[in-house]
Amino acid sequence: MLTDNLNRKIDYLRISVTDRCNLRCRYCVPAEGIAKLPPKEILSYEEILRVARVVTARGISKIRITGGEPLVRRDLVYLIKELHQLPGLKDLGLTTNGVLLKEFAPSLARAGLRRINVSLDSLLPDRYHWITGRDLYQQVQEGLLEAEKVGLSPIKLNVVALQGFNNDEILEFALLTKTKGYQVRFIEHMSFGDGYEPQFSTFSMFEAFGEINSYQKIHPVQRDGVAELYRFEDGIGVIGFISPISRCFCPSCRRIRLTADGKLRNCLFSDEEVDLKCILRGVGSDAEIEELLLKSISKKPPGHMLPATNINYHRRMPLIGG
Repeated sequence: MLTDNLNRKIDYLRISVTDRCNLRCRYCVPAEGIAKLPPKEILSYEEILRVARVVTARGISKIRITGGEPLVRRDLVYLIKELHQLPGLKDLGLTTNGVLLKEFAPSLARAGLRRINVSLDSLLPDRYHWITGRDLYQQVQEGLLEAEKVGLSPIKLNVVALQGFNNDEILEFALLTKTKGYQVRFIEHMSFGDGYEPQFSTFSMFEAFGEINSYQKIHPVQRDGVAELYRFEDGIGVIGFISPISRCFCPSCRRIRLTADGKLRNCLFSDEEVDLKCILRGVGSDAEIEELLLKSISKKPPGHMLPATNINYHRRMPLIGG
């Protein structure tokens, strides 16, 4: 079992497979864009699998594939199939924006994927177009239907709650759980502090909960990781609240991250990184990978410093992985 210096059990690794994305979400990518990593800097699937074998042998039991948008990377189904076969891996998931989900859901399910997170910040096509920069709302809806059809479960909808943008859709999203078995998860916006996103402010989960509960009482159910879960009395699915700002969950954080270019990060909001790529492409051994894993975990901070306006992180979300 892997534990950090605060005795938190670390059993969850998020692996970013690309910094590319087919959307341009306004709170994620500035208007001028973000410099892309050269292709040679991106880890190969064999390098990713080598890391995965080492960390699962040491107690990592949950892996989630992220990006950018992971489905834009060629042959991703191969990686899913290989990861699914790792001894000790109990939970394999994928986070996607859903644009390519209709095409890939059947092959992902056959490869062994069981659960999926789909990022969707509006149920209004025009508003979706504005926030993402792309007119692809219908493709996402078709992808969700295909995911249901092939049996991916649970399907989690990740909704970044933004004051003045989609806070008037909170109830409509929640009501989806009356007819769908989705886990609709409202997430507080986390700023990277570089000041380019002044049009967005956080809509707190206290406000979101209050709006839903005032419409109809929702009842607590078992927590799912960082999400506090609730259900309508007549609901099929569940409603989740993820509150990194108003109710910091850092004391129970169990995750680490591997960036697409081979850096191991022990916190989303920390520039502390360990370079695994130099081991993977050198003559380093698996024991050295394990040593760096333990080093990273030992330096995992007690918590982030949000909200903060005077911190500029050297990586933005697409270069870290969602």
